[in-house]
Amino acid sequence: MPPDSLFAPPKPPAPAPVAAEPVAAPGPALYGRDEELAAVRALIARARSGRGGALAMVGGAGMGKTALLDAAVREAAPGFQTIGTRGIRGESRFALAGLHRLLRPVFSATAGLPAEEAAALAFLTGAGGPGPAADPFALCRAVLGLLAELGRSGPVLCWVDDTHHLDRPSLDALTFAARRLADEPVVLLFAGDDRGEDRLDCLADIPVMRLHPLDPDAALKVVRDHIPDVCGDPAAELVELAAGNPLALVELAAELTPEQLTGQAPPPAALPRDSRMRTHFRRRLEALGPGARTLVLLAVADDRLELDTLTRAAAEAGVDLAEWERAQRSGLVRVDGETVRVPDPLARTCLYADATLAERRAVHDLLARVLDRPWHRLRRAWHRAATLQGPDPELADELCAGAALAGAAGNHADAARAWRRAAALTPDPGVKADRLLAAAEDSWRAGRPHTARTLLRLARPLARTPELAGRADLLHGEIELRDGHPVAARRLLLEAAERLAAPRRNLALTALMRAAEAADLIGDTRANRQAAERAARLRHPAEPPVTELMLAHFSGMAAVVFDGRHVEARAALRRVVELGEAGTDPVAKTWAGSAAIALGEDQRAYELAAQAVHRARRPRSTSLLPWSLVILSLSECLLGRFHAALADSAEGLRLARAAGQENCAIDHLALMALVSAQLGDRDTTTAHLAEIAEPVGVRGLSRPATVAAWALACLDLADDRPADAAARLRLRTATGAQHRVIRTLAIPHYVEAAVRCDQRRQATRALAAYEAWAEGTRSPNRLALANRCRALLADDDETAIRHFEEALRLHASADSAFEQARTALLYGHRLRRSRQPRAARDHLRNALQIFTEYGAERWAERARAELRAAGETVEPAAAPAGLDLLTPQQLQIARLVAEGATNREIAAQLTLSPRTIEHHLRNIFARLDIRSRVELTMLLTGGGALSR
Repeated sequence: MPPDSLFAPPKPPAPAPVAAEPVAAPGPALYGRDEELAAVRALIARARSGRGGALAMVGGAGMGKTALLDAAVREAAPGFQTIGTRGIRGESRFALAGLHRLLRPVFSATAGLPAEEAAALAFLTGAGGPGPAADPFALCRAVLGLLAELGRSGPVLCWVDDTHHLDRPSLDALTFAARRLADEPVVLLFAGDDRGEDRLDCLADIPVMRLHPLDPDAALKVVRDHIPDVCGDPAAELVELAAGNPLALVELAAELTPEQLTGQAPPPAALPRDSRMRTHFRRRLEALGPGARTLVLLAVADDRLELDTLTRAAAEAGVDLAEWERAQRSGLVRVDGETVRVPDPLARTCLYADATLAERRAVHDLLARVLDRPWHRLRRAWHRAATLQGPDPELADELCAGAALAGAAGNHADAARAWRRAAALTPDPGVKADRLLAAAEDSWRAGRPHTARTLLRLARPLARTPELAGRADLLHGEIELRDGHPVAARRLLLEAAERLAAPRRNLALTALMRAAEAADLIGDTRANRQAAERAARLRHPAEPPVTELMLAHFSGMAAVVFDGRHVEARAALRRVVELGEAGTDPVAKTWAGSAAIALGEDQRAYELAAQAVHRARRPRSTSLLPWSLVILSLSECLLGRFHAALADSAEGLRLARAAGQENCAIDHLALMALVSAQLGDRDTTTAHLAEIAEPVGVRGLSRPATVAAWALACLDLADDRPADAAARLRLRTATGAQHRVIRTLAIPHYVEAAVRCDQRRQATRALAAYEAWAEGTRSPNRLALANRCRALLADDDETAIRHFEEALRLHASADSAFEQARTALLYGHRLRRSRQPRAARDHLRNALQIFTEYGAERWAERARAELRAAGETVEPAAAPAGLDLLTPQQLQIARLVAEGATNREIAAQLTLSPRTIEHHLRNIFARLDIRSRVELTMLLTGGGALSR
């Protein structure tokens, strides 16, 4: 509404602030809802400044809508009038019942309205007689006028919860007003379920914010907030069962037994029967007729249900397909293409748990009859098994055959479920243990490490032979290596090797290789040597290629890492590379890639790692991808192919988290931080390192901790803080001693930093170890860096120039453009200081060109500064108007914000976490001196930066 005229007659006194109807009991803490809460706070801040707006929060039950409304009421408490109501199921059939509840406490404010509008509202309190409002449009105008009138004396917050239960005339009037509040100090908040398209239609032109399930980190915080002592698998199992629903997490946490808390008893299969969430889903099902309930339960019992199978099952059961429309309208099921799904996994577990035994048997039996296609064999057997109570060895064998085929095809989740059901039907303890181990392995390959650990706990008491016990330790050790504590992994894998040495020597060697990986990850050279010595004792005269590769890898890496015998290691490591190139196994190729890095053959390491990644993309090997991508990204980083390394680590991070391999995810985040640091991007580097700081320390991950120290040292060098850089590379990390291989790779940066802060003795000592490696491997890139270090340490210009020239020659043959530019920059600096500016300018121009192509603006600016000091006029770098303070990644995020993307959507597109995006946005706002996404959008769109 327009502001009052200066000549308008005086208005009656404004009503006193109104006590709001209490919001429903607040939900769990708003973990993971920072973006949503920020949107609510922005609306409230806008109303304080005299301009209003509306927001609809839409999501399933238990997603935190009421908690957000409660937070809004608290935020608005000082200075706001607050009114609100909730939709009530029993009153939804009474027209305008919702408006009556909402506006009755403030009806006295209608005195300030025009007569027509006041009359339209009068009947709500009975003042206008029993009849309904004659004109719906007049009623809508009256609601808008009343809210505006309330806003005359100060800002107003009006909230409506459970809008899906609000009568339609009330909702129409409120949404009519919501679309017209831009010029009034009034905020109107709606919260409701996303069921029913007609209800969502009336929210047209009102901003809708959908509340998605919490991400795993936020869900874990909810669990730990309610059960501080819970950790490990029990917490992860609760997070998976609750499917990101905050209320479900709270209800599950409240019902855990002490045995379940410690992992001694299986986790709950569903929410407690009397929980609000389970009751909610049960009521929705009970509201349907028998036919529609049967169709919903068919989808609940089979998450692969095809529309064709549903149709034939309905015909078999005599259910009219008209019931399917009723089932869909309930929101419990939907059709995606040709597949019928229960879209909410929490609803699926609750509805299955609430079904009676007779109902479950009926739907499983019905599905077993209609799943008669050849490709339905495993599902048919599984449904038959679901109707049985006792053992059935013949059906168990059929399930095992199907599980093996599913696993070979990469359908590890289906395979795990079939193995587990087969184990339940198996009477023999040894065979049962074998099938539980197979179920655990396929669960691990399907990205469910906590389920795999649970199955291992079930299998261990039955694994009474050394082979079964060794296989259990091997799998458990692998899970701990990739997703847990490598110290525990090392112990388990060494025990597995001991048990498997006689019955399964090849598996014993695999266990030792993984034990060496665990020792390498935590920087334990003693355990690494122990694994190598045990492997040597298992050597036979005639070894198959994979076994020979493992033994050669042990021998070569032991010589390099433990004793610095680089020349002796060369033959063994070259044999590893040759065997890796000749074979097809992605594991062997990944090991060969790491051997090539130790040889200083970065291009060969890249080729082997790329082959390993290609092979690992096959269905049965996808769980190897995150690890293979670590080696690929590291080799690309060493080659200076930074953008490719970032892309591969971004993919590796996404795959590692999907596969439940958090230690691999940490490796990838550390590598992404290192690449960003090499390019001088401080914000991105620190955001990645902040994300891994806690788990690196808790799990004792020496390798990523050393990469993190290296990354921070690179930033210090880019910012001309050599003393800080030298200290980072010299001191211990949070996990203890630095990782030897990574520390060796970082020596050239340490030497540069130490020379620049006059720590020449320490630099000389460190360079001796690096030169031994470079000479032992004869790698052109390593030799180039060694010559660069020699040039930096040189006392006279002649020696320095000789080493710099040799370094540049070797860089050119090693195909390492970025390090070549760094050498050229240092060389140009030395020439300028020795009063050879003309010669210096040639090298500095080359460095500037390469840094500019890489987008390494900090290094490019260093090169420009050197060029200016050498007497050349250099134009400053061009940047978008007003955005020159942003890094390339910050600018990319800013543009996505301006295009309307949420933090969650930006995180998915850039393969980062929402928390990292939030960190970047805070820095963007600070650098541009703005406060909101709206201001950022205006800056970008107003300046035309989006088109660039």
